[in-house]
Amino acid sequence: MTAAAQGASAENPFPVRAVAVRVKNWIDRLGTVWVEGQLTEIKLRPNTRTAFMVLRDPAADMSLTVTCSPTLLANAPVTLTEGTRVVVCGKPNFYTGRGTFSLRLTEIRAVGVGELLARIDRLRRLLDAEGLFDPRLKRPIPFLPNMIGLITGRASMAERDVTVVASERWPAARFAIRNTAVQGPTAVAQVVAALRELDADPEVDVIVIARGGGSVEDLLPFSDETLCRAIAAATTPVVSAIGHEPDAPLCDLVADLRAATPTDAAKQIVPDIAAEQALLDGLRGRSARALRNWVTRERRALQHLRSRPVLADPLAALTTRAEEIARARAAVRRDITRAVAGETDRIGHLSARLSTLGPAATLARGYAVVQVMPTDGTDARPAVVHRVSDAPAGARLRIRVADGAVAAISEGSTDGD
Repeated sequence: MTAAAQGASAENPFPVRAVAVRVKNWIDRLGTVWVEGQLTEIKLRPNTRTAFMVLRDPAADMSLTVTCSPTLLANAPVTLTEGTRVVVCGKPNFYTGRGTFSLRLTEIRAVGVGELLARIDRLRRLLDAEGLFDPRLKRPIPFLPNMIGLITGRASMAERDVTVVASERWPAARFAIRNTAVQGPTAVAQVVAALRELDADPEVDVIVIARGGGSVEDLLPFSDETLCRAIAAATTPVVSAIGHEPDAPLCDLVADLRAATPTDAAKQIVPDIAAEQALLDGLRGRSARALRNWVTRERRALQHLRSRPVLADPLAALTTRAEEIARARAAVRRDITRAVAGETDRIGHLSARLSTLGPAATLARGYAVVQVMPTDGTDARPAVVHRVSDAPAGARLRIRVADGAVAAISEGSTDGD
């Protein structure tokens, strides 16, 4: 059985020096590289042959230790200070004695304002092409936010402007303040972390990112791609209040609302209680006037209706009709009385004629009605004698005169009148 390769098992480990040498050999193969970043922690001690600095990534919390000669630092094209963005050329080194990595610089170039603006313009076109500036994606700012998230520098004028002006306009305004770096290599990471924290808070209805202006270099974090994409991804409306009117970082274009200044942001995120009270008073006055005008108009309409004859004297039509009905009833009564009187007269005449022409009157003048009584015992009506033959001898007769009737027996016909 062959022995395991050195470093492949606990029984045959590498010594520290061997690992350090191997790592150094691997890193030496990289050669020289060009790196862009922001300088921080510049340390130059007198009478030393090496200057130490930290080169930080502006978009992430990562950094490299870099070294260079004091001469290179003194001959840099611009004065190197904390936050200066540079492009450096150096060779990666691994110091086996301490087990540390650093970048030994051979050249330092400053990133000029023109180049920075060109890069910002290229990023602007890229984000615009992706639709991050589309107005249709802008979220509306709530009329009266429950809580205002504020991302700004600690004890900055921007923080004072937003909080004081907002509180003056609406005294009940509440703030969730996150103080972060607003320039320099750590600004992007801190602002993005604060933005995500406030965006996750359900009580925060709007987030304000505020800074009181500055140079192009100072405002670079607010044109960073990472921050712009974080603003676009937020679900809470974001207000960008970076600098003053001439300043236009990319986060202004991505944010849901751009404020010219932090003071302007405070005016746009909360209503003015005095103006709202005046508006309510005005609306209340307008509604009262409208209601009074409506009541007056309706009262006039009612008065106009009441002035009409039909409503001024509602019974007039009935009274007029009642008189007509009374006249008609009187006329009907007269006509009926006249008709009844006429019919009464006619009936009287007919009765008189009937009395004159009737059998009773004839009997009263001495005439008699002779009837033959039935002899068969039936209830047949007596027959009136019209001829002599109707009353043969022996027939029972009933003779009716004016004052009654007498019974007789026929002896037969006789000659003569």
